[in-house]
Amino acid sequence: MRPERPRYLLVLPGLLVSVAVAGLAITIGGWVAGLSAMLLAILLGAVLSNLTGPESAIMQRLQPGLAVAARRLLRIGVVLLGLQLALSDIVALGWPIIVGVVVIVGGTMTATIFLGRLLKVGADQSLLIAGGFAICGAAAVAGVDAVLARRKDAEAATAVALVVIFGTLMIGVMPALTGLLGLNPYTAGIWTGASTHEVAQVVAAAGIIGPDALKVAVLVKLARVLMLAPVMAIISIQQRSIAAPEPGRKRPPLVPMFVVGFSAMVALRSLGIVPEIVLSWAKTAETWLLAAAMFALGTAMHWSVLKKAGRRPVALAALATVVVVILGGAVAFAEQFLAA
Repeated sequence: MRPERPRYLLVLPGLLVSVAVAGLAITIGGWVAGLSAMLLAILLGAVLSNLTGPESAIMQRLQPGLAVAARRLLRIGVVLLGLQLALSDIVALGWPIIVGVVVIVGGTMTATIFLGRLLKVGADQSLLIAGGFAICGAAAVAGVDAVLARRKDAEAATAVALVVIFGTLMIGVMPALTGLLGLNPYTAGIWTGASTHEVAQVVAAAGIIGPDALKVAVLVKLARVLMLAPVMAIISIQQRSIAAPEPGRKRPPLVPMFVVGFSAMVALRSLGIVPEIVLSWAKTAETWLLAAAMFALGTAMHWSVLKKAGRRPVALAALATVVVVILGGAVAFAEQFLAA
């Protein structure tokens, strides 16, 4: 009888591949202007999964490490993301935009969950889509997934796939829409940052509009990212109250530790005590960790996942995108009116 392999040996292959592909995605992203390393990493993961098949020997060998990358590396990356957020920058946006961001996140999540019920999409699937589309894309999907009492890998994979598909479409839609309406760069930037799903997708879309739009778009998007902590805490409390955990799984923590870490990093950055070189290193590490996690999440994006999920989650994602665009537009136009 062969001895059981140590845990670290089971995890190592998938973990090393995730980190290596993240490095490749970052390198290619540096060569091609406007190409997001995280988006590329997700696509590379999907390509690998669809070429080899989720049940193939390669994927089975990588799966333990991919699971670690998709959860633990992502949570560490989200914690480091907090160092990119200074409360002073968000406050400088002004109270109308700050209130607007709260309305966008809360309104999009509420509407998506309600629409999910109408479409008869599962409650957890609706919540995963709502979090991803309202806050910050795949990282928010993983955050919601981490606090669910009864989670399913297929549902998280479906939500990530939908964020990638619809968020990528937004890269073309927002410049076209704001250009068609003849909006000034500032208003166009607010609308783009308030409506586009991933930070990287915001950068790509606003970059097409222009540098003035890009500056405000990123700040508005980061204000949405800041909502990750309170929303995850609320969902975690709700999950603890509505359902017992699945067998062998502990009840979700009252406040997930990665949310506590994220909040602590925001506080540190806001105090202005973190040296610039540390911020630079943290940014590099955050990008690498999140890209590795996105690759791991991308491997769950096999065509059979979306086929099995059916049309209803896709319809829900489309409606959620419409909701966030409408709410984002309302905030952008309200800011323009108040500034006039």
